[in-house]
Amino acid sequence: MKATLDAQMLFDEQALEISAGSFSRDSIERTVPGLNGVLSIDLGRRGRKIKQTGTLRAKSRAQLDERISKIAAFMDGDTHTLITSSGQEITNLRMDSFKPGSEHTDGTGIAVDYEIVYTQLV
Repeated sequence: MKATLDAQMLFDEQALEISAGSFSRDSIERTVPGLNGVLSIDLGRRGRKIKQTGTLRAKSRAQLDERISKIAAFMDGDTHTLITSSGQEITNLRMDSFKPGSEHTDGTGIAVDYEIVYTQLV
């Protein structure tokens, strides 16, 4: 099984790494006249960052540009679902950045390393 984003197979499995950060909590802290200390209001659990790195390969520059365009189209502010090759489903992802690196030749064509940063919304 390959990794998919919204059921589309966009990524090569070689060198694909997905690392998830920890969920966090948010709060507001205010001082109140007449009280010693600080009033802390818990705002609940917040999202976490998920980073995906890998390499995209294609036989020609045109095919590589098409793959990059398809992935970049997911930076639309909507939430998406990433399913890893091991079957783990990560939902409510917003793609925050997609950074393709420099292109280099590969045994079968052209390749580019990339990094995607998602925010998993709660």
